[in-house]
This record gives sequence, structure tokens and C-alpha cells, in this order.
Amino acid sequence: MSALARQRWCVATGLLVPLLTLASPGLLKLAGVAPCWAVLWLLPWALVDGPWSGALAGLALGLMLDGLHPGPLTQIPALLLLGWWWGRLGRKAPPIERSFNLGLLALVGAAFLGGTLLLQQRWLGPLGPAALHTLAAQTLITALLAPMLCSLQLLLWRQQAPGLRTELGGLGRWG
Repeated sequence: MSALARQRWCVATGLLVPLLTLASPGLLKLAGVAPCWAVLWLLPWALVDGPWSGALAGLALGLMLDGLHPGPLTQIPALLLLGWWWGRLGRKAPPIERSFNLGLLALVGAAFLGGTLLLQQRWLGPLGPAALHTLAAQTLITALLAPMLCSLQLLLWRQQAPGLRTELGGLGRWG
């Protein structure tokens, strides 16, 4: 079992993602579009807990979010791949320490997730004029919020899983 999954309250924070998606706080919107809460939660989780836990967390988030919006579009493959990729970055690369890096990773993640949804929508029919606006606004607001929110989550979750990197063969310091 992964280090963060042993902390039940850490796992319970994943339930905030669908709640924030439904609540969609107005103060945190850009041009009427909310950030991608799944990316903002999954990024620090995967960086701390590794590729398998990140992929499973991405799968769980995708299932919860797809349950909120029934229809032919799915977020599962994109979130699963992002969780695995970010988990590999957390294990193989030097520790992510800069807020700019978190913002850039969140930007790439939100663009990838939104892009997969656009491709699925395009497969089903023509895209509406608001599709690219939504993708651009969601990607930008997610990238702007990531340095604050993901940094706090990283600090908190790294304290919950002390010494994880050194247990895995001395891949460097936590940072």
C-alpha cells in the first residue's frame, strides 16, 4: 500500500475534487471557466506517491468525474496517463521544488486533459465555438492556481510520507 493511501484523510481529500467541480467557486474562475480541479489534486499526489498510485488515483478521479457528467466523453484515460507520468517524474527526476515547475506541469496536464476531451467531442461531431475558449481559459487558470495549491499539497503530503525517496534507493533528497 502506498504511503499516502495509508493516511485515510489524504485519500478523503480526493473527494474534494468532485465537490469543487460541482460548487465551482466564482472567485476562482477565469472568463466563466473553473480550473481543472482533478489536475490540481492529482499532480502533487502522483509526485509524492509514485506512478502506480498516481495512475490509480487518476483512474478513481476519472470514474468520479465521469459519474458527475454522464455522456460519451471520458476523462479516465487522460487522468490515468497523467497520474502515471507525474508519478514517474516524482520518482526518477530530481524533486520538483519550484512553483514555476508546478505551474508548467499543471498547464501541460490541463491542456492534455482538455485536448483529449476536445478530440472525443470532435469525433462525435463538430466543435462549438466555445470549445477552444473553454480549453484556453481552463488551462490558464489551472496553471495560475497550481503554484499556490500544489505547493501546499506537496509540503503537506511529503510530511505524511517521510523518507519515501530514500527508501527507494537514495534517489535524492525530498527538497
